[in-house]
Parts: sequence; structure tokens; C-alpha cells
Amino acid sequence: MAKTLQRFFSLVWVTIVVLLLSGLAMLMGVGMKNAPAGWHAMLGIGLVMFALFGHIYFGPFRRLKQAVVAADWREGARRAKQIATLSTVNLVLGVLAIGAVFFLV
Repeated sequence: MAKTLQRFFSLVWVTIVVLLLSGLAMLMGVGMKNAPAGWHAMLGIGLVMFALFGHIYFGPFRRLKQAVVAADWREGARRAKQIATLSTVNLVLGVLAIGAVFFLV
């Protein structure tokens, strides 16, 4: 699980950079003042998602890797469950961010 998450999280870091840069480029292209409310909501939610991912990566995921090295499977399972729960929250935030573009025009 830890190795799979390591590969996945490496891709998430790349995706975060691409999404932030492309989103900011779009906002700057029309001007922050002229951008639809949904774009602002998407940016705000995206920043919260980025912060939550940072917490997942530097908190529970780091502790999961430590538990694996120590062969502490109970702690590893606890951290894996925590990662799953927080990732679900991030998924819901992602759906809200996409919905914001359609409903906050």
C-alpha cells in the first residue's frame, strides 16, 4: 500500500502544479475582477484541496511509511484508513469545485 501510494502521490504533486498554473493562467487571462464567481470558488476550493493533500502527504502518509519500516501493522492500518478518509474528503471537494463552475456562473 505504501509503495502504491508513493507512486500515486508523485503523480498528484505533478497534477497539483499543472492545475494551479493552468487555473491561475485562465484567471489572469480574463482578470481576477472579470472572472466568473465559479472560477474564484474553484480556485479557493482547489487551494483547500492542496492544503489537505499536503497534510495527508506530510502527516498520515509519512507515518504510514514509518509504520511499514517498523512492521507496526496496526499503526499502518490506522494511517491507511486515515489517508482513505481524508482522500474521500478531497474527492468530495473536487466534485464541489467542478460543480461551482457550472452553478456559479
